[in-house]
Formats: sequence, structure tokens, C-alpha cells
Amino acid sequence: MTGAAGSTPVVGRVPVLNAANALTALRLVLVPVFVVMVVVSAMTHPSWRIVACLIFAFASATDLVDGWIARRFGLVTSVGKVADPIADKALTGAALVVLSWYDRLPWWVTVVILVRELGVTLIRFWVIRHGVIAASRGGKAKTALQILAIVWYLLPLPAGLAAVGPWIMAAAVVVTVLTGFDYVARALRLRRRRIPDPRATPR
Repeated sequence: MTGAAGSTPVVGRVPVLNAANALTALRLVLVPVFVVMVVVSAMTHPSWRIVACLIFAFASATDLVDGWIARRFGLVTSVGKVADPIADKALTGAALVVLSWYDRLPWWVTVVILVRELGVTLIRFWVIRHGVIAASRGGKAKTALQILAIVWYLLPLPAGLAAVGPWIMAAAVVVTVLTGFDYVARALRLRRRRIPDPRATPR
């Protein structure tokens, strides 16, 4: 749709209620459902552990789908930009906390990952008016490793396979910390690039 001749095309506003944001909201809703399933399982009942794992895996998958839908169909909104990382961190954080609560994961691992994730989220809001920092390959690897490690801990695997879990989580922690430092560096570069030097302003 266009206005008068030569005018700029009118772009419709993206509705907040759209498929991408609905999936993000669903992910948030599934967080307490997942926690309840883990509590019911007490990490000792195989069937309930599998149910909890499936809920976690499905909720994690919605993160990939909602991002693709938002970009593919132009449904990116300010609400989505804020809600999406919150939903991600809520799901991962809840999983780590319950695993530590049931002594399946050392608390220091949970603390390190949560501090990094919270810090990155705060930095994202700090620089969002200057631009969006695209997800790096390291960030994507971090997310994949975290999800894989959590799934591995949730599943009632035989002892031999279960022993692989700590190694996957160790890799996740290393990549999580390294990408955290990388994100801070990229955020600082973005702010320096966007904030004009007052000494260079014409008088």
C-alpha cells in the first residue's frame, strides 16, 4: 500500500499476537509443567523422567521454530525480542536448578551457567537500542550443548551411557563461559560504534 506519488510505502505494524510470540508464550507456560514432571519423577521414576525430558525437548524446539517463523514471515516484534530470551533462560534455568536440587548436577555448574545467561540477557537489553547482536556460531553451539546435556541427565540411561553426561555438561560450561566473554566484547564494540565521539562533533 502506498500514499501519494513518490511517497514511501506504508508498512503495516506487526501484531503482537502472532504465531512466533504464541510459541514463545507456550515455552514459558511449559516451564512450570516441566518442573512439576521432574518433581513427580523425583529423578527416580523412569517413566516420569522420560515425560519430563520430552516436555523439555519440545519446549526447546519451539525456540528454533518461533525464531524461524518471526524472520521468515516478518513477525519480529519488540515484545518477542524481550520475551524470547526470557523464555529461553527460564527453561534452561529451571532445568539446571531441579537437576542440582536432586543432586544430579553440581550447584556450581548451575550457578556459573545462570550467572552467564543472566549477564548476557542484561547486556542485550543494555545495547538493544544501539542494535541487535546476532547469534554467533559459538552461541548456537552453547545452546545445543546445554540442551543435549540436560536431556542426557533427564533420561533414565544405563550407567555406561549416563557417565557421558558430565562430559557433555563440561563442554557446555566451557563454551558457555567463552561465548559469554565474546558477547561482552561484541556489545562493547557495538556501543562504541553507535555512540558518537563528542570531540568529533562540529562546533
